[in-house]
Amino acid sequence: MNHTAVDVIRTKRDGGVLSDAQIDWVIDAYTRGEVADEQMSALAMAVFLNGMTFEETSRWTQAMIDSGERLSWPVPTVDKHSTGGVGDKITLPLAPLVATCGVAVPQLSGRGLGHTGGTLDKLESIPGWRAQLSTEEIRAQLSSVGAVVCAPTEGLAPADRKLYALRDVTGTVECVPLIASSIMSKKIAEGAGALVLDVKVGSGAFMRSLDDARELASALVAIGTAHGQKVSALLTDMSVPLGRAVGNAVEVAEAVEVLRGGGPSDLVELTVALASEMLSLAGVSADPARVLASGAAYETWERMIAAQGGDPSADLPAPKHVHVVTAPRDGVLTRLDALGVGVAAWRLGAGRARKEDPVQAAAGIVCHAKPGDRVTAGEPLLELHTDTPDAVDGALASLDGAYEIGDEPVARTSLVLETIRG
Repeated sequence: MNHTAVDVIRTKRDGGVLSDAQIDWVIDAYTRGEVADEQMSALAMAVFLNGMTFEETSRWTQAMIDSGERLSWPVPTVDKHSTGGVGDKITLPLAPLVATCGVAVPQLSGRGLGHTGGTLDKLESIPGWRAQLSTEEIRAQLSSVGAVVCAPTEGLAPADRKLYALRDVTGTVECVPLIASSIMSKKIAEGAGALVLDVKVGSGAFMRSLDDARELASALVAIGTAHGQKVSALLTDMSVPLGRAVGNAVEVAEAVEVLRGGGPSDLVELTVALASEMLSLAGVSADPARVLASGAAYETWERMIAAQGGDPSADLPAPKHVHVVTAPRDGVLTRLDALGVGVAAWRLGAGRARKEDPVQAAAGIVCHAKPGDRVTAGEPLLELHTDTPDAVDGALASLDGAYEIGDEPVARTSLVLETIRG
């Protein structure tokens, strides 16, 4: 049967269910340029408004996987994907930790957009480190080091790369079937033996409510399971920045603290929780908390960074300008809003508004207090780092109302809110 883009658009516009043949054809034709951007924009909006069945979403995922290469690795592997947050540098300590525990981690990561930071942007603040590796280089590094964090290869799910850029400029990003198929097409094509998803929920996350995060996590796990993937999802709190550092170089420095056996307790808690889930899916018995506390994973980090041209002992970039926000009164910090801090860091130069924008390696924010901490009037609360002092006023405007100081103690809660398994 001959298909046309208009027929496919009409089917979904009118609330119909796309056939396997229609999905296969439209994804392939769009990847090849036979279906125009404006036609795929119309289809994406129709999906956004009318949704897709699980069967449609699963087939859409498969079609995007089939648009490119499917990788395989010489050793047993497990991967992690985060839906993005503020101060979310978890990949940096997690990949070397899991590798040190005995399972290789091929972490193909992305860049930040808006207030959510990108793993590659953080790592590029390390002198000499490079993100782009060939498939052969990734395989060699997995065999020799056990961990690699790099950009996706060009041949990996090209349909998703093209469609994601289109969704970003057409208001069709916030759609569970399109989000789920985007994430899972890349992750299944990566070829890891198992996958753990860190689905963030809260003000600094893509999914603000627990119900929305649960819907996305369930869709991701179901798609992975249907494609023969071992997969589970942790719903984790992103109402407060993770750790104390938000930005690029400052997050690398904090990740190194964790790898050396220290670092903020919330960052350690989530790193260990995700590592435990990854090792469990991979069928490996190890105690990641003990390994992390011992500092052994730091040696794997050094080898991982050096293998990609980086100097793990080099000084990280320092900001040209530092502005300190002090506590207005004595008390207990009762709230520190992740979104407010994330947008402030973005305005300081830590993130980008468009994919082609550069980022400042030294830009970011250091949180001297987290909710539950006692603060004293006049002492540092937040430290703003930037190379462009003119950006400070915009950052301060984003922080207006983003923190509150009270008198009563604040109960600390677990970062892991729920776990969904296939």
